[in-house]
Amino acid sequence: MIKVDRAIIDKTKKLEDASVEAIEKGLEAGHIAIPQNIKRDIDRPCAIGRGLATKINANIGLSLEASSIDLELKKMDVAIAAGADTIMDLSTGPLHEKMRKRIISDCAVPLGTVPVYELACDGKNKFASLKEDDFVDVLQKQAEEGVDFFTIHSGITLEAVRLVEKNPRIMNIVSRGGAFLASWMMINGKENPFYSRFDEILDIAKKYNIVLSLGDSLRPGAIADATDELQLQELVVLGSLQQRAFDKGVQIIIEGPGHVPMDQIESNVRLQKTICHGAPFYVLGPLVTDAAPGYDHIVGAIGGAIAAWHGADFLCYVTPAEHLRLPDIEDVRQGVMASKIAAHAADIVKGIPSALQRDINISKARAKRDWEKQFQFSLDKELPKRVREGSPSRETDVCTMCSEYCSIKILEENLEKRKKEKSS
Repeated sequence: MIKVDRAIIDKTKKLEDASVEAIEKGLEAGHIAIPQNIKRDIDRPCAIGRGLATKINANIGLSLEASSIDLELKKMDVAIAAGADTIMDLSTGPLHEKMRKRIISDCAVPLGTVPVYELACDGKNKFASLKEDDFVDVLQKQAEEGVDFFTIHSGITLEAVRLVEKNPRIMNIVSRGGAFLASWMMINGKENPFYSRFDEILDIAKKYNIVLSLGDSLRPGAIADATDELQLQELVVLGSLQQRAFDKGVQIIIEGPGHVPMDQIESNVRLQKTICHGAPFYVLGPLVTDAAPGYDHIVGAIGGAIAAWHGADFLCYVTPAEHLRLPDIEDVRQGVMASKIAAHAADIVKGIPSALQRDINISKARAKRDWEKQFQFSLDKELPKRVREGSPSRETDVCTMCSEYCSIKILEENLEKRKKEKSS
């Protein structure tokens, strides 16, 4: 049975529309996860799973050739201010350890990493010569540092790699961690250490209360590859690993696709929830078309809204820079906002009371042409204010779209006139 410190649950409850009892039951069933390393005291804890608001993750991190620690920390601050519920540090390059320690120190929300990236930071050639112990040791090291959740690619096995060599996909392995591990297995002829040493990994996760996000190494990177043999074979493996983790009292999240056409999203969510015993589902998008580079934050929001509507619990943001370059600060802000809109739209139909109430509140403010309250209840409180301030009608109660022909105002004035006539 999975247990989380009651103080963490109580702190999380303040941010949810669920009772403490409902959260505890969800944790015990493996349907909810709360990432918080025992070494960290998080200002804004995050519960992810059934019956809760849909959560959003923002990725930041150094690349080998671009960015700086200070810039990435600014991106973190912008992402959290825009509404990101968790941050993942995907840093590569020589400063990755310094970067991670700074984020652990400064991050007000749960922090995740992909530990295999650290192993790869010393170069591709050295990665091939790593020993199995190295894969476990890096998890132990980052756990001691205070990381709250790990993406580990335990579902890609030696058998799956052999299938990869024969598969007819347009895009083969698009997961960076998955590609590292597949290459290591091909070169060494050995099983994936994140799979073969999974029990040791569970012991580390349990000791530090770390959530394991089981990565989808074989997610489709093109919509034509969606829901294929490779993706489904890995999902079955992840389902068996989730059950092993649950039996040991370790919290698990399952990562999902990827690039998926709209008509396959619902079935993907239902498959995951069935095969992985209702574990929280973390979707990377999904992106519903491959044909919109520069607008992939919109593409991802479309897929994310549909996925969350049908039961996905956690959305990884997608920025306008996806597939093109490392995102800048404005890309990060737009990526978070796009995912936040998707999550909110889904939460309305999921029956999250605060989501619907927000829409009711802003609609009432709009009916009264109360601009300040509209800004207050907006998902992005700053952009609508800036847009309004740039309008010639900013000192009036209408906007320049309709001006004096505002439908709300016209009807309001005539209803008031009729009311006076009837009372006289």
